[in-house]
Amino acid sequence: MDVPVIDLSPYLSAVSSGADQLCPELTALCGELSRSLRETGALLVKDPRCSVEDNDRFIDMMENYFSSPHDFKLLHERPHLHYQVGVTPEKVEVPRSLIDEQMQEKLKTMPEEYRPHPPVGPDLKWRYFWRIGPRPSNTRFQELNAEPVVPDGFPKWKETMDSWGYKMISAIEVVAEMAAIGFGLPKDAFTSVMKLGPHLLAPTGSDLKKYGQEGTILAGYHYDLNFLTIHGRSRFPGLNIWLKNGQKAEVKVPVGCLLIQTGKQIEWLTGGDCIAGMHEVVVTNRTIDAIRQAEEQKRSLWRVSSTLFAHIASDAVLKPLGHFAEAPLASNYPPICAGEYVEQELAVINLKGKQ
Repeated sequence: MDVPVIDLSPYLSAVSSGADQLCPELTALCGELSRSLRETGALLVKDPRCSVEDNDRFIDMMENYFSSPHDFKLLHERPHLHYQVGVTPEKVEVPRSLIDEQMQEKLKTMPEEYRPHPPVGPDLKWRYFWRIGPRPSNTRFQELNAEPVVPDGFPKWKETMDSWGYKMISAIEVVAEMAAIGFGLPKDAFTSVMKLGPHLLAPTGSDLKKYGQEGTILAGYHYDLNFLTIHGRSRFPGLNIWLKNGQKAEVKVPVGCLLIQTGKQIEWLTGGDCIAGMHEVVVTNRTIDAIRQAEEQKRSLWRVSSTLFAHIASDAVLKPLGHFAEAPLASNYPPICAGEYVEQELAVINLKGKQ
């Protein structure tokens, strides 16, 4: 399946020129963007501010970090803060499909060729959470807005994390504006409730030397609990997504592109019109080919995803916006504080309440 590629340059140029109204071509582009989010739960974008070199620099550093000794990485673990800063070790985060009975029943009705790989335990990936952007000085959800953790021995850690993270959140903000226009909402409908959100740069690390057998599940079938998720291109394929119609598709991210995926918070804000995209990461035959190539070139066998989770502000209220309040499924999305919703989700997937 080909996910549409949207070049953000024309919109960025129009905004920088101070245009009050978009030309018909840009309005149509916003419509195409929102349609892709609605129908596929995914989108590929080109942002001239996010270069391949930026992504490579970030992945290089994270490969070095994830290949560090196990006990060194555990120094950066903060379970009492729901793992919302620092490192989350492998075999901690539980995929939603492993414990959600309603989801399991739904999977049984799916055609066999579209079913995900059934998870048998917690995810095999490591993750590192690094906050991006300012946090509120006064919030009910301090643990979701905690201070970052900086590992020793990485002198350019903060600079590299912040540089890539801010560029990706800037891309998300443009996509959020264009999506709002495409959905027939005010341009700032989404970005206004994103301000001071607990945005997290959240690279994952999967050890393909240890878990490089075809069919191995690195991240089990799940949705993201945040607003929108953005990824730079990984050096190892393996991401499968599910379209709104239930079809399964392997995502191939072209060089120079960023992948956007819908999370649960945008589902809430659109009253179920735009649903959270389901996805998994599995070692495929294409992953095996990339492993062999990396071995020949003596490169790292850690699969790093340069992922960022963009969130709605913790103290903002999640509810269907504008005309989405009249959507057929709007009653399924009653008002709830975003931070409260996040805490409920973290409890389910084993990232809350551990001391």
